[in-house]
Amino acid sequence: MADRTHRTLLDALGERIAAGELAAGTVLTLAGIEAEYSVSRSVVREAVRVLEAMGLVEPRRRVGVTVRQRIHWHALDPRLIRWRLAGASRNQQIVALTELRLAIEPTAARFAATRAGADEREGILRLARRLDELGQAGAGATDEYLRVDVAFHQEILAASGNLMLAAISEPISEALSGRHALGLTPADPTPESLHDHLATAAAIARGDSAAAESASRSALEGILDEVRRLL
Repeated sequence: MADRTHRTLLDALGERIAAGELAAGTVLTLAGIEAEYSVSRSVVREAVRVLEAMGLVEPRRRVGVTVRQRIHWHALDPRLIRWRLAGASRNQQIVALTELRLAIEPTAARFAATRAGADEREGILRLARRLDELGQAGAGATDEYLRVDVAFHQEILAASGNLMLAAISEPISEALSGRHALGLTPADPTPESLHDHLATAAAIARGDSAAAESASRSALEGILDEVRRLL
C-alpha cells in the first residue's frame, strides 16, 4: 500500500513538472504537498528524493523544494519519458526519441554484425521474421507486434557488445511503447519498413556491418518521416 501511494504521488508530481504545470522556479513545501495529496510526510519525502535524483527538483533548507530548469533533468530516465508522453509535450517527445533512435541504432546494428554470438544472430533474425509475419497480416498495431518489436531492438542493442549502447534500451522501449499508445504504429507497416527490419537482421546474421548499419538507418529514417507526418 505504501509503495503504491508513493508511486501515485511520484507520478502526479512528475507529470505536472514534465508538463510545465509546475514551472521551473516553482517552490513547493513538504507540508503543502502532504496536505494537497493527503499523504504522509514520509511518502512526500520519498517522492521528493526520487524527483531530486532525476534532476527535476532541488530541496533547500528553509526554502522548500524548487523545480529545476529542464537542462538539469535526466531526460533518458524512463519515468520522465512516460510523464512527458502523458502530457502536452508528447509530440515533441516522440520526435526527439525517434531522432535519438536514428542516432544510436544504426551504430548498434553495425557493431552487432561483428560482435553478436550465434544465438544472438539467430534470435534477431527470428524476431525480424515474426515482425514480418505480423505486419503482413495487418497486425502492426497489436500488442504482440509491439512486444516483438521491442524485443528485436533490445536484442540488437545488447548484441552490440557496448554497455553504453545497451543502456539506451529502456528509453528506446519507452519510445516504441509511447508511439504504440498514441496510435502512431500502423496496422499495416509499409513494405519498406518490414524489408528494412529483415535486411538489418539478415546483415547481422551474416556479419555484414555496413549493410546492417545501412538497413537500420533506412528503417529509422522511414519511421521518423512517418512520425512527423502523423504528428
